[in-house]
Amino acid sequence: MTYAVEKSDDEWREELTPEQYAVLRQAGTERAWTGELLDESRAGLYTCAACGSELFKSGTKFDSHCGWPSFYESIRPDAVQLLDDSSHGMQRTEVRCANCGSHLGHVFPDGFGTPTGDRYCMNSLSLEFTPES
Repeated sequence: MTYAVEKSDDEWREELTPEQYAVLRQAGTERAWTGELLDESRAGLYTCAACGSELFKSGTKFDSHCGWPSFYESIRPDAVQLLDDSSHGMQRTEVRCANCGSHLGHVFPDGFGTPTGDRYCMNSLSLEFTPES
């Protein structure tokens, strides 16, 4: 797959913290309940920590009690890429940034009570938050 933002592995390593690199470029997962954005409740915009692409509006964030920031939809359908993921003996849907291919988390069809029924379970390390001014 070709993305608008393409960088070498060395370039990603230089630009990201080791923790971000492990999540964004190696499809890792931060420990539940540890992410800086889990309890963020201000109005604002969530962007990709790797490339700055707009991903989620704060109005779509909800408390799913899963230990990671959760959203019920992306800012635009083409902002994220959804891929089948059968790693770790599970069948899941991986969410990547459509602009740079970085791993963001997974989406699950168990967002009960949300307008879409979806739960985009994202790693705080994969996101940057900019509050509204």
